[in-house]
Amino acid sequence: MHDTLVVQSHRSPLPFSWIEPCLESVRSWSNARSYDYQFLGDEIFNRVPAELLERIQHKVVATDLARLLFLKEALNIGYDTVVWMDADFLVFDPAGFVLPDTDYALGREVWVQRDSAGTLRVYKKVHNAFLMFRRNNSFLSFYLETAIRLLGLNTGTMPPQFIGPKLLTALHNVAQLNVLECAGMLSPMVVKDMIRGRGPALEKFNSNTSAPVTAANLCVSSCDNNELTTKEMEQLIDLLLTRRGIIGMD
Repeated sequence: MHDTLVVQSHRSPLPFSWIEPCLESVRSWSNARSYDYQFLGDEIFNRVPAELLERIQHKVVATDLARLLFLKEALNIGYDTVVWMDADFLVFDPAGFVLPDTDYALGREVWVQRDSAGTLRVYKKVHNAFLMFRRNNSFLSFYLETAIRLLGLNTGTMPPQFIGPKLLTALHNVAQLNVLECAGMLSPMVVKDMIRGRGPALEKFNSNTSAPVTAANLCVSSCDNNELTTKEMEQLIDLLLTRRGIIGMD
Protein backbone atom coordinates (compact mmCIF):
# COMPACT_ATOMS: atom_id res chain seq x y z
CA MET A 1 0.00 0.00 0.00
CA HIS A 2 1.32 3.43 -0.96
CA ASP A 3 0.69 6.65 0.97
CA THR A 4 -1.88 8.03 -1.49
CA LEU A 5 -5.04 6.48 -2.95
CA VAL A 6 -6.82 7.83 -6.03
CA VAL A 7 -10.45 6.75 -6.43
CA GLN A 8 -12.89 6.89 -9.34
CA SER A 9 -16.32 5.38 -9.87
CA HIS A 10 -18.94 4.91 -12.58
CA ARG A 11 -21.64 2.51 -13.58
CA SER A 12 -20.89 -0.06 -16.28
CA PRO A 13 -20.97 0.05 -19.21
CA LEU A 14 -19.78 3.61 -19.69
CA PRO A 15 -22.46 5.74 -21.38
CA PHE A 16 -19.99 7.48 -23.73
CA SER A 17 -16.76 6.18 -25.26
CA TRP A 18 -14.90 9.45 -24.59
CA ILE A 19 -15.01 8.78 -20.83
CA GLU A 20 -12.42 6.00 -21.18
CA PRO A 21 -9.58 8.38 -22.18
CA CYS A 22 -10.47 10.43 -19.10
CA LEU A 23 -10.18 7.37 -16.86
CA GLU A 24 -6.92 6.37 -18.53
CA SER A 25 -5.47 9.84 -17.96
CA VAL A 26 -6.12 9.54 -14.22
CA ARG A 27 -4.79 5.98 -14.06
CA SER A 28 -1.61 7.01 -15.88
CA TRP A 29 -1.14 10.07 -13.68
CA SER A 30 -1.61 7.93 -10.56
CA ASN A 31 0.85 5.29 -11.75
CA ALA A 32 3.47 7.89 -12.69
CA ARG A 33 3.35 9.28 -9.16
CA SER A 34 3.28 5.83 -7.50
CA TYR A 35 -0.20 6.36 -6.07
CA ASP A 36 -2.60 3.48 -5.48
CA TYR A 37 -5.62 3.56 -7.81
CA GLN A 38 -9.06 2.04 -7.32
CA PHE A 39 -12.09 2.04 -9.60
CA LEU A 40 -15.52 1.26 -8.14
CA GLY A 41 -18.85 0.41 -9.68
CA ASP A 42 -22.19 0.42 -7.88
CA GLU A 43 -20.56 -1.22 -4.85
CA ILE A 44 -19.62 2.28 -3.76
CA PHE A 45 -23.22 2.70 -2.55
CA ASN A 46 -22.80 -0.16 -0.06
CA ARG A 47 -21.45 2.36 2.44
CA VAL A 48 -24.57 4.53 2.38
CA PRO A 49 -27.09 3.59 5.11
CA ALA A 50 -30.15 1.97 3.52
CA GLU A 51 -32.66 4.32 5.15
CA LEU A 52 -30.71 7.34 3.91
CA LEU A 53 -30.34 5.89 0.43
CA GLU A 54 -34.13 5.59 0.23
CA ARG A 55 -34.52 9.31 0.99
CA ILE A 56 -32.12 10.42 -1.70
CA GLN A 57 -33.94 11.24 -4.92
CA HIS A 58 -30.95 11.49 -7.25
CA LYS A 59 -28.16 9.00 -7.88
CA VAL A 60 -25.82 11.99 -8.25
CA VAL A 61 -26.57 12.97 -4.64
CA ALA A 62 -26.06 9.38 -3.47
CA THR A 63 -22.70 9.29 -5.25
CA ASP A 64 -21.67 12.58 -3.64
CA LEU A 65 -22.33 11.04 -0.22
CA ALA A 66 -20.84 7.65 -1.04
CA ARG A 67 -17.53 9.16 -2.15
CA LEU A 68 -17.14 10.95 1.18
CA LEU A 69 -17.85 7.78 3.13
CA PHE A 70 -15.37 5.80 1.03
CA LEU A 71 -12.63 8.43 1.30
CA LYS A 72 -13.01 8.63 5.07
CA GLU A 73 -12.84 4.83 5.29
CA ALA A 74 -9.64 4.84 3.21
CA LEU A 75 -8.01 7.33 5.58
CA ASN A 76 -9.09 5.21 8.54
CA ILE A 77 -7.39 2.09 7.14
CA GLY A 78 -4.05 3.86 6.81
CA TYR A 79 -3.73 6.07 3.74
CA ASP A 80 -2.11 9.45 4.35
CA THR A 81 -3.88 11.09 1.40
CA VAL A 82 -7.03 10.21 -0.54
CA VAL A 83 -8.10 11.75 -3.84
CA TRP A 84 -11.39 11.55 -5.69
CA MET A 85 -11.77 12.35 -9.39
CA ASP A 86 -14.99 11.97 -11.34
CA ALA A 87 -14.92 9.54 -14.25
CA ASP A 88 -15.19 12.45 -16.71
CA PHE A 89 -12.20 14.25 -15.16
CA LEU A 90 -9.29 14.56 -17.61
CA VAL A 91 -5.67 15.08 -16.55
CA PHE A 92 -4.14 16.62 -19.67
CA ASP A 93 -0.97 18.11 -18.18
CA PRO A 94 0.28 15.40 -15.81
CA ALA A 95 3.47 17.22 -14.88
CA GLY A 96 1.54 20.36 -14.03
CA PHE A 97 -1.18 18.63 -12.03
CA VAL A 98 0.28 18.43 -8.53
CA LEU A 99 -1.52 17.82 -5.26
CA PRO A 100 -1.33 20.88 -3.02
CA ASP A 101 0.50 20.99 0.30
CA THR A 102 -2.73 21.51 2.24
CA ASP A 103 -4.78 19.20 4.43
CA TYR A 104 -7.68 19.18 1.94
CA ALA A 105 -8.63 20.73 -1.39
CA LEU A 106 -11.60 21.13 -3.76
CA GLY A 107 -11.76 21.83 -7.48
CA ARG A 108 -12.42 25.22 -9.08
CA GLU A 109 -15.51 25.86 -11.19
CA VAL A 110 -15.53 28.82 -13.58
CA TRP A 111 -18.82 28.31 -15.39
CA VAL A 112 -19.60 30.48 -18.41
CA GLN A 113 -23.11 30.60 -19.86
CA ARG A 114 -25.78 33.05 -20.99
CA ASP A 115 -28.35 34.27 -18.48
CA SER A 116 -32.08 34.62 -19.14
CA ALA A 117 -31.46 37.97 -20.87
CA GLY A 118 -28.86 36.46 -23.19
CA THR A 119 -25.89 38.11 -21.47
CA LEU A 120 -22.73 36.04 -21.16
CA ARG A 121 -22.11 35.51 -17.45
CA VAL A 122 -19.37 33.92 -15.35
CA TYR A 123 -20.27 31.95 -12.21
CA LYS A 124 -17.21 31.26 -10.07
CA LYS A 125 -17.74 28.41 -7.62
CA VAL A 126 -16.06 25.27 -6.29
CA HIS A 127 -16.76 21.66 -7.28
CA ASN A 128 -16.37 18.13 -5.96
CA ALA A 129 -15.31 16.43 -9.21
CA PHE A 130 -11.87 16.69 -7.60
CA LEU A 131 -11.45 16.20 -3.86
CA MET A 132 -8.34 15.65 -1.77
CA PHE A 133 -8.16 14.91 1.94
CA ARG A 134 -5.13 14.15 4.07
CA ARG A 135 -5.09 12.24 7.33
CA ASN A 136 -6.21 14.28 10.35
CA ASN A 137 -7.76 17.00 8.19
CA SER A 138 -10.60 18.80 9.95
CA PHE A 139 -12.85 19.38 6.95
CA LEU A 140 -13.91 15.91 5.75
CA SER A 141 -15.76 14.93 8.94
CA PHE A 142 -17.47 18.33 9.11
CA TYR A 143 -18.50 18.16 5.45
CA LEU A 144 -19.74 14.58 5.76
CA GLU A 145 -21.71 15.24 8.95
CA THR A 146 -23.25 18.40 7.45
CA ALA A 147 -24.25 16.57 4.27
CA ILE A 148 -25.90 13.72 6.20
CA ARG A 149 -27.73 16.17 8.47
CA LEU A 150 -29.06 18.18 5.51
CA LEU A 151 -30.19 15.01 3.73
CA GLY A 152 -32.05 13.95 6.87
CA LEU A 153 -33.72 17.33 7.27
CA ASN A 154 -34.75 17.72 3.64
CA THR A 155 -38.47 17.19 3.02
CA GLY A 156 -38.85 18.82 -0.40
CA THR A 157 -37.25 18.45 -3.78
CA MET A 158 -33.55 17.72 -3.84
CA PRO A 159 -31.44 19.19 -6.67
CA PRO A 160 -28.66 16.93 -8.00
CA GLN A 161 -25.95 19.27 -6.65
CA PHE A 162 -27.55 19.49 -3.18
CA ILE A 163 -24.60 18.21 -1.10
CA GLY A 164 -22.01 18.67 -3.84
CA PRO A 165 -21.20 22.00 -5.50
CA LYS A 166 -24.17 23.83 -3.94
CA LEU A 167 -23.23 23.00 -0.36
CA LEU A 168 -19.51 23.39 -0.96
CA THR A 169 -19.91 26.75 -2.69
CA ALA A 170 -22.10 28.00 0.18
CA LEU A 171 -19.43 26.94 2.68
CA HIS A 172 -16.69 28.42 0.51
CA ASN A 173 -18.45 31.78 0.29
CA VAL A 174 -18.39 31.97 4.09
CA ALA A 175 -15.14 30.22 5.03
CA GLN A 176 -12.90 30.44 1.92
CA LEU A 177 -12.09 26.75 1.60
CA ASN A 178 -8.86 25.38 0.13
CA VAL A 179 -9.14 25.25 -3.67
CA LEU A 180 -6.80 23.63 -6.20
CA GLU A 181 -7.13 26.22 -8.96
CA CYS A 182 -5.63 23.98 -11.66
CA ALA A 183 -8.43 21.42 -11.18
CA GLY A 184 -11.03 23.09 -13.39
CA MET A 185 -14.38 22.48 -15.03
CA LEU A 186 -15.49 23.29 -18.59
CA SER A 187 -18.95 24.50 -19.57
CA PRO A 188 -20.39 23.68 -23.01
CA MET A 189 -19.83 27.24 -24.28
CA VAL A 190 -16.17 27.13 -23.26
CA VAL A 191 -15.75 23.74 -24.93
CA LYS A 192 -17.25 24.98 -28.19
CA ASP A 193 -14.96 28.03 -28.19
CA MET A 194 -11.94 25.82 -27.53
CA ILE A 195 -12.81 23.67 -30.54
CA ARG A 196 -13.18 26.82 -32.66
CA GLY A 197 -9.88 28.12 -31.32
CA ARG A 198 -11.32 31.29 -29.79
CA GLY A 199 -14.53 32.95 -28.63
CA PRO A 200 -16.06 35.17 -25.94
CA ALA A 201 -16.83 32.32 -23.54
CA LEU A 202 -13.22 31.12 -23.64
CA GLU A 203 -12.00 34.69 -23.15
CA LYS A 204 -14.21 35.08 -20.07
CA PHE A 205 -13.04 31.72 -18.74
CA ASN A 206 -9.38 32.64 -19.12
CA SER A 207 -9.79 36.11 -17.64
CA ASN A 208 -11.54 34.67 -14.57
CA THR A 209 -9.06 31.84 -13.99
CA SER A 210 -6.22 32.56 -11.58
CA ALA A 211 -3.90 29.68 -12.56
CA PRO A 212 -3.22 27.53 -15.63
CA VAL A 213 -5.73 24.67 -15.75
CA THR A 214 -3.93 21.33 -16.02
CA ALA A 215 -6.89 18.98 -15.44
CA ALA A 216 -10.63 19.49 -15.73
CA ASN A 217 -14.03 17.94 -15.30
CA LEU A 218 -15.59 17.68 -18.77
CA CYS A 219 -19.16 17.38 -17.47
CA VAL A 220 -20.80 14.28 -18.89
CA SER A 221 -24.13 16.03 -18.20
CA SER A 222 -23.37 18.26 -21.21
CA CYS A 223 -23.76 15.18 -23.40
CA ASP A 224 -26.70 13.86 -21.39
CA ASN A 225 -28.47 17.17 -22.02
CA ASN A 226 -27.48 17.25 -25.71
CA GLU A 227 -25.50 20.45 -25.23
CA LEU A 228 -22.41 18.75 -26.62
CA THR A 229 -21.97 15.79 -28.94
CA THR A 230 -19.65 12.81 -28.57
CA LYS A 231 -17.66 14.12 -31.55
CA GLU A 232 -17.18 17.49 -29.85
CA MET A 233 -15.98 15.77 -26.67
CA GLU A 234 -13.53 13.69 -28.68
CA GLN A 235 -12.25 16.83 -30.39
CA LEU A 236 -11.84 18.55 -27.03
CA ILE A 237 -9.92 15.64 -25.51
CA ASP A 238 -7.63 15.49 -28.54
CA LEU A 239 -6.93 19.23 -28.23
CA LEU A 240 -6.13 18.95 -24.54
CA LEU A 241 -4.03 15.80 -24.67
CA THR A 242 -1.95 17.12 -27.58
CA ARG A 243 -1.51 20.45 -25.73
CA ARG A 244 -3.18 22.38 -28.54
CA GLY A 245 -5.94 23.66 -26.28
CA ILE A 246 -4.16 25.06 -23.24
CA ILE A 247 -6.54 27.01 -21.05
CA GLY A 248 -6.45 29.17 -17.97
CA MET A 249 -5.22 32.75 -17.66
CA ASP A 250 -4.75 35.28 -20.45
